[in-house]
Amino acid sequence: MSTNWRELFPTKLTFMIFLLYMSLFIGQGIFVTASQESNNSYGYNTVTVVLLTEVFKLIISTCLYCRENTLRALVRDVHKDRNVLGLYMVPAFLYCLYNNLAFVNLATFDPTTYYLLLQLRVVVTGILFQIIFKKYLSQQQWISLILLTLGCMLKQINFGSFYSDANDDSESAAIQHPLNKTAVDTHQVHGKNMSGFDFSLSAVFILAQTICSCLAGVYNEYLLKDKGADVNIFVQNVFMYLDSIVCNAVILLIRGELLDAFSPHNLGTIMRFSVLIIIVNNAAIGIVTSFFLKYMNSILKTFASALELLFTAVLCYFLFSIPIYMNTALAIAVVSYAIYLYTQSPVVNLGKVRPLQNLSEASAKSTDKKKLLDEEAPDSDLDIV
Repeated sequence: MSTNWRELFPTKLTFMIFLLYMSLFIGQGIFVTASQESNNSYGYNTVTVVLLTEVFKLIISTCLYCRENTLRALVRDVHKDRNVLGLYMVPAFLYCLYNNLAFVNLATFDPTTYYLLLQLRVVVTGILFQIIFKKYLSQQQWISLILLTLGCMLKQINFGSFYSDANDDSESAAIQHPLNKTAVDTHQVHGKNMSGFDFSLSAVFILAQTICSCLAGVYNEYLLKDKGADVNIFVQNVFMYLDSIVCNAVILLIRGELLDAFSPHNLGTIMRFSVLIIIVNNAAIGIVTSFFLKYMNSILKTFASALELLFTAVLCYFLFSIPIYMNTALAIAVVSYAIYLYTQSPVVNLGKVRPLQNLSEASAKSTDKKKLLDEEAPDSDLDIV
């Protein structure tokens, strides 16, 4: 059976965007975990970091737009499409919650468990994708989505119920013998929750982040490909980041930290390499995600996130000495098979957008885009059997 690479990645550039997106998200969990104190807390204001990330994204998008346009043209385009600016407040608010909850949940879960639990968003994304884009998923596509979800649920299986050996290397066996100090340590490596959901506040937070991710991703794709399809992608990014800055500022205001967040002391805690790399990495994620959603789709985006599991687990093992248990390995294996199954029948939804051939097309004016839409997309040489 041949893999439909042409449908997955219409051009070489879309394939590069996919790889870059995956690499940056792997870095997010690693960098945030590395910046934590010994008690898994943060020595800096995480909301301020999210806000500064949005400011950095805004600067980058503005500079990219101004490569071929003027700042005055940007102001004119923002004013002309101000109705789209208002529409972006919805995904901006959802992404604001998502980004802030990421810090909260990474303080509770190790990166591999964190990414595994986030994969529960896949089925929800599939349902939203059908409702919003009227692109109904095939039986094979649904099987791949369900398999991926089941793979994430494997993280919860108590292998201790199948094996009575106290030396069983599965994480669940460790939970089965709570009086064993070594077992307790395997359940809480470096104080991190490695068992997944435990029906506590942390479960509520990860579910909230999952829902925010689903709603924001699909709605943002809808804006990029439908309501705002004729708007320059960098202008769309400006809309998103302006609204995100407002949302994060409101959170700081509600917490009574708006002024104190930018005091010399608090800014000093942020001006460290371990924190600045988070801002740069997350800013790059935001820019790349907009290209990902505009020229691919949110279903493929979710599977990219699932593929990150394997690399995250391996890197965490070497960087943080976080072990890979039997249920984690099985979960990753099932998720990987679900990804393979999905590649046999991928979801294709370009909406009003033509596949991206080069970055200059991304900044094309709306009138040029309409002409491009009437042209036939050239064949890609990524058709691999």
